[in-house]
Order: sequence, then C-alpha cells, then structure tokens
Amino acid sequence: MLEFITLMAIFLVTYHHVIYPMFLRLLRPNNIIEQAPPQRNFRAQDEDQHLPRIELIIPAFNEAKYMADKINMVSALDYPADKLKIIIACDGCTDLTAAIARRQLKQLSYCEFDIELVEHKCNRGKVALLNEHIRQSRAEIIALSDVSALISVDALLIAANHFKNQQVGVVCGTYHILNYGSEGEKKYWQYQRQIKQSEAALGAMLGAHGAFYLFRRNAFKPLKADTINDDFILPMTILSAGYKAVYEPEICALELEQANNSQDRNRRQRIGAGNMQQLIRLRHLLLPKFKGLAFTFFSSKVLRVLTPAFMMLSLMGSALLAQSSAFFLILLILQLSGYALAALPRCFSNIQWPSPVQSLNYLVEGHLASFAGGVGYGLSRSEKKLFWRSQHPMVSCCKRVFDLVTASLLIVMTLPIMIITAIAIKLDSPGPVFYRQLRVGRMSQQYTELVELVKFRSMKQEAETATGAVWARAGDLRVTRVGRFIRATRIDELPQLFLVLKGDLSLVGPRPERPEFYRELERALPYYSERTFALKPGITGLAQVKMGYGNSLLDTEAKLLFDHSYAASLANFSAWIQMEFNIVCRTVWVVVARKGI
Repeated sequence: MLEFITLMAIFLVTYHHVIYPMFLRLLRPNNIIEQAPPQRNFRAQDEDQHLPRIELIIPAFNEAKYMADKINMVSALDYPADKLKIIIACDGCTDLTAAIARRQLKQLSYCEFDIELVEHKCNRGKVALLNEHIRQSRAEIIALSDVSALISVDALLIAANHFKNQQVGVVCGTYHILNYGSEGEKKYWQYQRQIKQSEAALGAMLGAHGAFYLFRRNAFKPLKADTINDDFILPMTILSAGYKAVYEPEICALELEQANNSQDRNRRQRIGAGNMQQLIRLRHLLLPKFKGLAFTFFSSKVLRVLTPAFMMLSLMGSALLAQSSAFFLILLILQLSGYALAALPRCFSNIQWPSPVQSLNYLVEGHLASFAGGVGYGLSRSEKKLFWRSQHPMVSCCKRVFDLVTASLLIVMTLPIMIITAIAIKLDSPGPVFYRQLRVGRMSQQYTELVELVKFRSMKQEAETATGAVWARAGDLRVTRVGRFIRATRIDELPQLFLVLKGDLSLVGPRPERPEFYRELERALPYYSERTFALKPGITGLAQVKMGYGNSLLDTEAKLLFDHSYAASLANFSAWIQMEFNIVCRTVWVVVARKGI
C-alpha cells in the first residue's frame, strides 16, 4: 500500500508538469485557421454599426503610479467612440490616484471616448466594485482591465470579431510582463501561455487573466463577496453555462508593475488560497458532462492544488521505503537533489544561477506558497482565531510537513530502541509496557479536544491508586529503575511519535495537561487555557526544554510564559523556524545529557 501511494503521488506530480502539457500538444488541432485581425486604422467605417457596445471597467485602488499611462493608453484604443464607454472606478483610494485621473482626463481634448471617473469614498474591494458596475451597465460586452496593464490598441476590435459567434462568452489575450523578476518567472509565464493556448485550442480554456479580458454581460452572475480569484471564477461560471472561451494571441496585455520576491510570494499565496476556493466552488466542473473542460480543470487546476501534497507524500514514502528498496532509494536521491537545486537561488541569491535552476526554484517555491495559501484558506473556513494567536499560513503547512517527515524518520530510526525498552520494562516490573492517560489537547471556540497520551510506563503499576492524581517530582519513589533512565533520556515519549502521525499531537508545542489539573490551573492562572488555542500540544516544547518536568503551580505559571512565547513565534515564518530549530537542538541536548528527572 505504501509503495502504491508513493508511486501514485510521483505519477500525478509528473503528469501535472510533464505528461499533461505533452497531451495538450498532441491533441491540439493542426488545422487551426488564424483569423486576421480587422483593419480599421482609427477611421469610421460602415461596418462599425454592427460592432457590439463595449464597456471597459478599470477598478483602481491606490494606483497613482500607473494611472496617467493607463488613461493615455485607453484614449488611443481603436474602436468607434459611440460604441465604447470607459469607467475608471476608484475604490476608496487614499493616495493621488483620483487626482491624477482627473488631471489626465482634462488633458484629453482630442479623445472622443466617453470616459467616466467614479470615486467611491470607501474601499469595498474589487468584487463589490465589479458587481455594482457590471449590474449597472447596459453594454453588450464587458471588458475588465487592471490599471497597471497596457493593452494593444486593436484589442477591442479583435475581441468584437470573436463575439460575432453567439456561442463565445469569454475572450482573453496573452499576458506579458514588462520586467520579469527572475529568469524563473519568465520561463514560468512562457510555459503558462503555451498551456492556456493549447487548452483554448481544445475548446476547454480555463479562466482568464485580470490584466485584460472580455465577456458577455448577460452571461454574468454576481460574484460572492469573498471571491479571491475573480478572473477565474467569473469566466468559468460563464463557461459552465454552456458558452465557449477564446484565447487570442493577437491581443496583448502588458503588465508594467514588477513585484519583488516578497510581493511575488504573497501574490502566489493569495492565488493558492483562490485555487482552493475555486476548487470547492467549481467542483461541479469535474462532472463528465463537461467533457474536455472537466479534463483540463482536473489536470490543471485540481492537480495544481494537490501537487504540493503529492510532492510531500512521494518524498516521505520514498524515505520510508529507501531502506529496503534500491529503486526507492534512487527516487529519494533524485527528489532530494531536485529540492537542493531548487533551494540554491534562495540560499545564495547573490550568484547568477543557470536558467534551469532558477526555473526549478520558481516552480518549487510557487508550489510551497500555493500550498500555504490553500491551507490558510482551509483553516480560515474551519475556525476563527484569537487576534493574538494568528498563524502565518506558511507556518501552518510547514509545521505539519515537518511533523510528518520527522516523526516518520524517528520511528524508523528508534524502532530497535523501542523494542529493547519494551522488553526492559516487562522484565523490570509487573504491569503493561505502555501507560495511557487522557490529556487536554487543542482548543477552539467551539470545542476542546481530548487526547489519549501513550507513553512507555516509567512508574509502578497503579502508582496513583492511593494518592490520586499528583505531579511528578524529582526522586519520585513511584518511578521504576528502568523508568528513571527512560524519563531522563525522554525515551518514554517515543510512542507519542505515532500520535504525531495520527495528527493528535505535534512534535513541538505546549505540553498537554491532565484534565484533573487543567480545571485547577485554569482557575489559578490567567490565559492558561489559551496556551493550546488553535495549536496542537507537542511532545517537546520551549517550556519543556527550559524547565523540564513541572511539579508545582509556580513551575506551571513560569512554563505558561514559555508556551505563549512559542505561540507568538508562529505569526512570523522566520521567527518560527528559528524557534523550532532552537527547541529541537535543546531537546537533543536534554536527551544526550539526561536532563530529565
């Protein structure tokens, strides 16, 4: 079963990146007749009366840098003036966007287009803006364009030519970036343009790009207020109603804005959240009745959401199987080598790496950012977090991956130690090998989880029969001879690695407390219960490595500060990495130096 899951994960990753693009090239019709773009040359013609009315809506929020160029560009579009209306919708701008737009419009004495500047006082978001202006429009065709994108002057004429076909509901052009942030980003967009063109040739184009696209107004359905990737959900909703989409290479949308690495990662995380959202909301597109659209939606969008998980599964599966299989050892080495190459541009950014290495880096980091965004969206839907306990979405996914990979490797490495320990416990004192105890786990606003902790038994059987629940302390007479050793080296905690795989615990986190003590501590210590709010308890943690086992209320109060300090680090990705590394290193020292009691 493990071999099957690992091989299937590897196949799906390969299919998404290699096999699917090859299929598209093979299936793409060779007899495509390219339509020559209409020639109007800015002069009125008799055919103009047959052109559809178009309303170009340009949403803007703090776009002062590009607004003047955008207005100059749209004023030069080749389309009949009586057939085009342009709306510049300022969505509660707090900079000079509106002022620059007003100044620039006054200078357009030569322009015959009806250009209207609409200034909304409050920022309501792009989706609310689109819903309002599209609903108010009386045009046949709606065109949407970002302020920072320039479009070719004949774009509207070419698009209008496609809309003569009543089955066409969406038309989009090619997306180009003026200044790419890296060679990897350039290769990625070249790859995406080829994919989109091939999908469109099959009659199954997916989405559009917000830089510029057009659609029939009567096919539009209002977007939900929390829509993230509006430029995907909007056109896909139209396609699911039976319309077709056209990808037109002759229409060019040129992005002027260049994002730095941080902005690019944030953008890709947002897109990742949107991909997860659109997978949930458009899952009906996977039904067989959508035929080619279902095929491209699964192969491109569904797998894009799931590929990071498959990459992790293939790596973990290969690591577990490598010890008994040369084949999986080779696969593991190949995967680790690929990820190592992908990490080089990030670790050594001052070096000019070859184009393939930069492309691999951009691809892998893109999947990580997308996965973080998808997980963050999933978590935001499942529960609300306290304002002081917000987790960076990258931390949320990386922490779970770290748990799965590390716990799996530790189980394989320590399995002989666990077997020897079980035998020693059985020979040393009567009673079971394992000790089970109910603990308080993760807490949310709706419920509090209870976790059954499993440890190697380090105390005499029925140690609390006479005393009831009491804290362990140094020199505790209830501890057996073997128990003293396994507690000092933390070997008694090893069975909890299986609980990490199950998802009940994390490797690092606040220590889960017994219900008997929990009620007393919650009454005595402010914010005690919040230590595990939206956070799984851990096998080791900052409080454990700093103070060891607690045996009093004062110790627990001091450890509580460490627990909240660790929780605070989860809001920043780099701070979490440093904290996690520090705790793991200190845990290793506790084990080696036998600092436990």
